[in-house]
Amino acid sequence: MTVVSMVLTLAVVVIWLGAAMPWQIALVVGLGLDGGWLATLAYERRLAAQGDHNRAVTAVGWGFGLVATGVLVAHALVEESTGAWLAVSWLPLAAKALWLVHGLWERTALTPVALDAILGIQQEARDEAAVARARLRAQAGTEETRLMAVTEAGARVARVQAETGERLSGAWSTLEAARQGEGTARALTCVTDRVTPGAQPRWELPVWGPFEPVSAPALDAAPALSDGELDRIVAELRDGETPPLSYRELSLRFRAAGHSASETRLRAAWRRVTATAS
Repeated sequence: MTVVSMVLTLAVVVIWLGAAMPWQIALVVGLGLDGGWLATLAYERRLAAQGDHNRAVTAVGWGFGLVATGVLVAHALVEESTGAWLAVSWLPLAAKALWLVHGLWERTALTPVALDAILGIQQEARDEAAVARARLRAQAGTEETRLMAVTEAGARVARVQAETGERLSGAWSTLEAARQGEGTARALTCVTDRVTPGAQPRWELPVWGPFEPVSAPALDAAPALSDGELDRIVAELRDGETPPLSYRELSLRFRAAGHSASETRLRAAWRRVTATAS
């Protein structure tokens, strides 16, 4: 752009002064203008390379650029193709501005070692960021899997508890119905300890191999109560409390007092006493 600006300025000076003086002299004048501008630019670049700056040299350089631009603008105003000359009249100032920009670029230029170090730091930062993102994604996936497992386990526990509650409720209902039923006495006679000698056959655990019998003190069998004595004891226990005892409480009191009778006879005595009291 500097070379084009110098050529255009030289051509305009030769055209203007060629009519008033020999063209050789006009050529020298144009070359003097371009040479002074080029010398000023070269000296300014030398100072910039040494890390120095001179405002006077800079002002002279801008002055040459303004003079060249003024020459092109003045020539454009007197020519028929004004637009074409005006379109190139800004080239000297643009060339000077580009030299300024180039100087700023040189001031901020870095060595290849520094550029490699910067690239390495940037790459390391990108690597660390990528690793951090991958770690966060992995932790999020692990936490999501753990939460899903805990949720599913909790749901299974809730289902098992619900099923167990239903089974327990059914079992309690069955036990209550059996306790209130007519065959409760016979069922208790089969599953509870013996209260009357000879009420049911004795069942022994199987024994394998030789053994020595262990002597144990013989238990004296309590004499069986007659129906009248049984009715009298039941009546005393029942009427001894206010309100009268229920059959279950009476049965417990009867056993605690040391009396013995089968469940069938005790329940029959309870019914007789209850019917008599009614």
